[in-house]
Amino acid sequence: MEQNPKLSDSNGYVLSNPYPYRRLVSRLIYLTITRPNIVHNVNIFSQFMHQPRQPHLDSAHHLLQYLKGRPRQGILPRANNHLHLSAFCDSDWASCPITRRSTTGYCIFFGSTLVFWKTKKQNIVSRSFVEAEYRVIAITTCEIT
Repeated sequence: MEQNPKLSDSNGYVLSNPYPYRRLVSRLIYLTITRPNIVHNVNIFSQFMHQPRQPHLDSAHHLLQYLKGRPRQGILPRANNHLHLSAFCDSDWASCPITRRSTTGYCIFFGSTLVFWKTKKQNIVSRSFVEAEYRVIAITTCEIT
């Protein structure tokens, strides 16, 4: 799977019929319920729903090939779980090439089973890497609470 696809709203030509791209991305959004490893890429694809271009469609097809090659992966709860809560978070400072906003993400585990995760752009532009990390820690702590 392509890590951090660098897509923009100016490269490639605009698709004459955006319906297939929108339909594919909406189905990929549904798949993120059980496949958290594709959440970041699908988040990037969904940012171009208003005017998709050929590189966006090519990258989405590349993700489909990745999913086709790995059919039995996803969230699988285990029977012998230890009942403890743990969370992990991270941010990617100024990762959006258009708005320069940071992307944050976190996941919460109950035992070894993933129960919640989220990735999104921060609401404001962080001035430093430390500020972006602090924001995602605060967001994760609020979610756990």
